[in-house]
Amino acid sequence: MEEGKRQRQVAGALQEQFNDIFRRLNLSMIDGGMVSISSVKVTPDLLEARVYLSLFQVKDEVAVMKKIESKAWEIKKELADKMKHQLRRIPVIHFYNDDTLDYVFKMEEVFKKINEKGE
Repeated sequence: MEEGKRQRQVAGALQEQFNDIFRRLNLSMIDGGMVSISSVKVTPDLLEARVYLSLFQVKDEVAVMKKIESKAWEIKKELADKMKHQLRRIPVIHFYNDDTLDYVFKMEEVFKKINEKGE
């Protein structure tokens, strides 16, 4: 189903706020690695937000995700303070590891091997 205009607007506003909140709560740099919000998807009823996190040079991705999940209540509280005048209800937040960068690097390696065999 096509994402609606309001969904895209809310997702964009949420992404901006999440970036700011992650910086303030020192969640953008964890264990020597960088955590960034790659995208935010909102359900059509605006009651659920899926936050996709890109983890760069993080040693233990599971531990980082657990640390962020443990701060979920604090993140939602900060979000509620910032977005209370734009949204009637603050969406339920779910964090997901966005592994598209890993997939891209793996595909590049596969293509390199194919090119080497072809030469």
